[in-house]
Formats: sequence, structure tokens, C-alpha cells
Amino acid sequence: MKQQGKEGELRLPIRKCNVSLFQTIPNSDNPGDRTRPLADRMRPRTLDEFVGQEHLVAPGKPLRTQLERDDIGSLIFWGPPGTGKTTLAQIIARMTKAEFIEFSAVLTGIKEIKQVMADAERARQYGTRTIVFIDEIHRFNKAQQDAFLPHVEKGNIRLIGATTENPSFEIISALLSRSRVYVLKPLTEEQVVLLLKRALADEGRGLGAMKLRASDAVLAKIASYSSGDARSAYNVLEVAATLASATSEVGAEITDDIVTDALQKRVLRYDRAGEEHYNLISALHKSVRNSDPDASLYWLGRMLEAGEDPLYIARRVVRMSVEDIGLADPNALSLCMAARDAVDFIGMPEGNLALAQAVVYLALAPKSNALYTAYGEVQQDVEATAAESVPLHLRNAPTGLMKGLGYGQGYQYAHDVEGKIADMQCLPDNLRDRTYYHPTNEGVEKRIRERLEEIKRRRSKSPDPPVSGKS
Repeated sequence: MKQQGKEGELRLPIRKCNVSLFQTIPNSDNPGDRTRPLADRMRPRTLDEFVGQEHLVAPGKPLRTQLERDDIGSLIFWGPPGTGKTTLAQIIARMTKAEFIEFSAVLTGIKEIKQVMADAERARQYGTRTIVFIDEIHRFNKAQQDAFLPHVEKGNIRLIGATTENPSFEIISALLSRSRVYVLKPLTEEQVVLLLKRALADEGRGLGAMKLRASDAVLAKIASYSSGDARSAYNVLEVAATLASATSEVGAEITDDIVTDALQKRVLRYDRAGEEHYNLISALHKSVRNSDPDASLYWLGRMLEAGEDPLYIARRVVRMSVEDIGLADPNALSLCMAARDAVDFIGMPEGNLALAQAVVYLALAPKSNALYTAYGEVQQDVEATAAESVPLHLRNAPTGLMKGLGYGQGYQYAHDVEGKIADMQCLPDNLRDRTYYHPTNEGVEKRIRERLEEIKRRRSKSPDPPVSGKS
């Protein structure tokens, strides 16, 4: 049924599914509904109430400018939990006077998506804008994402997707290319404290009616444990408020002990299969490479305390020893292998210290990527020269036929030569005199470099020895 809009235009309402797979967002301005979580009640309704993301919504910044020009296209909000992705989408819907429809990435199927897209297309004919918001859009498969594509292209909908995962890997390229990606940052502790103070003072939507008191230090403790997640901070405050009010009807104080009880054990934000997994191991590797033992210990602790597989870390630590230390300190590999064995033998949490010892040793060890670089060059040459034959003088000749074909002819047995170094070519002809390994002057490699220079001098002076029959 057609309806009259606010300015007299005809509007076609969006149909709601009976099973609520998608629905318009209910009115969040109802102060009397105390059944909703504090985080939902305190959700900002305007950009002026919004806290954080100044790089996007401050005056003159890109998202605010788009809104003020009424030039909102399809958007992807990428950021950690509790940073305002859903809130911004709702604010945009209010400012642009658009219908707001939210999809569940877990429950919605292709059939439901197509129905809503058809409704949105009809609504557009009557001048109604439709914003489709998809929380956790990375959970939609390719076919589901494809279903939105033609309607985004036609302008039937403005798509706003929210994701905690890197959209480059989780969103189809066709949809990504038609959307503007905005990166949201974790809130600072100061911003979270500001939100908590608002919640304590707000009598309409917050906890103001309870007349609770909380020191700045207590609020800062909640903020520090929230990891920049406003929703998490609100949840802790709400639990703390309930505990505090149990001791007194009005005017109770939220103490440090109450906050500790409300927090219980902090759950670190970490997904062993997601991007954060790779971000943290990258931070650990780069800290080791940069000879920073404190940062190395910190990133190791972040991974272990979040529940990362310690043997995965051990494997990566072994890799660091050969990639970034190499022969500058040959003991590094042995120590890292011992740490891996210790983790496997004694288990966790005792094995934490073995890994900690390994990463600090690696951070303080002299650094060299000479072997890593050398093997990379070898791989390139192997790919280009895989068909090259082994020189005849380097081949064994266990049969008379092979001897007759020249196998082993001209081979020089190094132990028969003074200095144990024969002037004999060991590479294929087209790689003659190729040098892969260039030791540095760090640690043991300084002595290795000196040894290589001595080998070159001896080889250049080595007289031709008698051909040996040894292999």
C-alpha cells in the first residue's frame, strides 16, 4: 500500500520478513526501555554525540563531508569491535532520511536477499532511499555478496557493510570496487572514559538515576581493559553498577574491587584463523629482526595469553633464527630447536619461558639475512637452469661404461691438495663463478667472511694436482 511521505511524496514501505531475518532498526530513542543493554541505550544518535573516529567524522573530514553533501554511496566500515560501525550506519540513515534494513549474515539466504532487493527497487521508484546494513559482511559467501551487486550498481540501495576482517580478503572485488572503505580505529582510553562518564550521568538512557559514583582511576581501569571497545566497556560498567547498587540503594560507589569482580578475566581480542593472528606474528618477527627484546617479549605474550598454539610460535621462532640470524650466530638455531622441544616436553604454561628465552636470544643476537638472500637467488637460478647437466667430473663412475663416457674424469680430491682446496669448478658452465652467499661482518659471519677470502686466495694459487681416482 502506498503512503504519503513527509513532504508529500509517495513512499512504498519495505516489507519485513515474519521470521525477522532482516528488519528495520527499532527506535533506539525510547528511554523507558531498560531491558536493552546499556551499550544499546547509550548508542549515539547524531554525529555530535559520536565519540572517536575524528579522522572520518570531524568537520572537513571525508565521511562528514559526504554526509553534509548528501553524497553517500556504498560504504565498508572496517575496524575492531565496539568502535562505532553500526552506530555510524544508523546515523547515516537518519541524516539521509533513508529506510534502514539490517541483514543477519548468519541467518539470511539468497531468497530473502532477493526479496528485499526487489522491494528496494520498487521503493526507489517512489523516491524512497534504502540503506542496507550488513554486520559482519565477511560472513556472507560469494553468492550472497553477488546478489547485492546489481542493485548497488543501479542505485536501488546504498550498501553499508561492517567487518572486523580485512575487506581485501573477505569481500568480492566487484563489490569492493563499488564501495568506499573507511577504516575505524580502536577508541583511546580517554574517549572510553568520556563515554562511561556520560553513561553514569545520563538519567534518560544511562545510569544517572542510580546516582552512582566512580573515580577517574576506576573508569580508567575499565577503559584500559576494554582494548578500545566501547561496547565491552559499557558491559563492564553495567555489571559493576549492578554489584555496587546491591550494597546500597542510591549513591553507591563503584570501587576498584567491584570493577575487578565485574571484569573477572579479560578476554583478549584474537582470532587464530583471522588477520589479527598474522598481524601479531608479524609484529613479533619484526621486533626480533629489529633487535628489540622488550617488544619481542610483549608480542610473544600477546599471542600466548590469547591462546595461540605454542608449537606454531615455536615453528615461527625457528624460522626467525635461520632467516634473520643465520650463520651470524649458529647457536641460535640450536637454542630455538631446544625451545621447541621444551614446549613439546613440558607443555604450557611452563613452556612459555622457553619461548621467551628463545625470542630474547634472537633479538639480541647479531643479525644476518645472507643465507636467506643467497637461497632466494639459488631458487631463481634453479628455476632457470633446471635442465642443466651435472658436470662430468662431479659424477661418480661405478661402472666401466660410465668411466668410458667420461664420468669422474678430471675430478680433484681436495684432501690430496695442500690446504684441502682444489681449483675445480663445481657449478655448471653457465653459472661459472656465480656467488650466492655474501657473509656480513656480524658475529660469526665475520670469521666466515675471512675464511671465504682465504679459500679464494688458496684456490687461485692451487697447482693442478694429479687426478684422483677417489670419489
